[in-house]
Amino acid sequence: MFKRLFIAVVFLSLAAVFAFQLIFIVPEQPQIITQTGSSITQNVRCMEFNQPKTLDEDGELNILVWNIYKQNRDDWRSALDTFSANKQLLLLQEASLTDTFKDWLVDGHWVSNQVTAFKALGSGAGVISIAKQEPILACAYTSKEPWLRLPKSALYSKYQLSNGETLAVVNIHAINFTVGTDEYTSQISAMERVLNEHKGPILFAGDFNSWSEERVTAMKKALLKADLQEVKFAQDNRTQFITGLPLDHVFYRGLTLKNAKAPQSDASDHNPLLVSFTLND
Repeated sequence: MFKRLFIAVVFLSLAAVFAFQLIFIVPEQPQIITQTGSSITQNVRCMEFNQPKTLDEDGELNILVWNIYKQNRDDWRSALDTFSANKQLLLLQEASLTDTFKDWLVDGHWVSNQVTAFKALGSGAGVISIAKQEPILACAYTSKEPWLRLPKSALYSKYQLSNGETLAVVNIHAINFTVGTDEYTSQISAMERVLNEHKGPILFAGDFNSWSEERVTAMKKALLKADLQEVKFAQDNRTQFITGLPLDHVFYRGLTLKNAKAPQSDASDHNPLLVSFTLND
């Protein structure tokens, strides 16, 4: 009896591992994919661009921050059309680089940089930063979930601004399933240390999975080291965990906040964040 039970457990375990490897492909190193029109380029870790142009428009910078739930809802495309209107920068999490999504990027004349945290059934998934202009630099970072072993991703980018400054941007999807905050803090602190080398304005935004008071404290403690302040939303419908804590945040430095709202949407399991800034003289 015990022998049969042991064999059954081993068989199920091997089947689970095989199924995981069949569905998910995890790169050995963080990879970044850039799409400009129909042209797609892939590299390991970082990509530099030769002809970056000004990101803002007449000193204004309008951004969308949104966990798009791998485009699993039927109305994701129409919602993304609406939320991306008049935006110069889109910071999306849980984006799946399907053929339909690639077509959306081409139709909108966007330039995108995505971290391929893993591939699921052939499509890369991870954070993606999308703009009308190429960045100066884009670098991929990944951190594995301690339990699921699938990576969460972050993307560090630098963009040229019309006032002569360089904007550093971190788009993050933070580690979720942990006991304690060690891995969570490590992921955020790694990005904070990269930002400490930057002297100009900063945006740090995304899905922080900040579902506990301990995580909120760890998040804010790390980001205070980079002298960042948090955006306050006048219309705040940010998605909350059962603890009542919002999961998505925008932090900034060296910019003037103009307005911020988080409208409701059924096109994802997260509501979008719409934030506008003006550049400092």
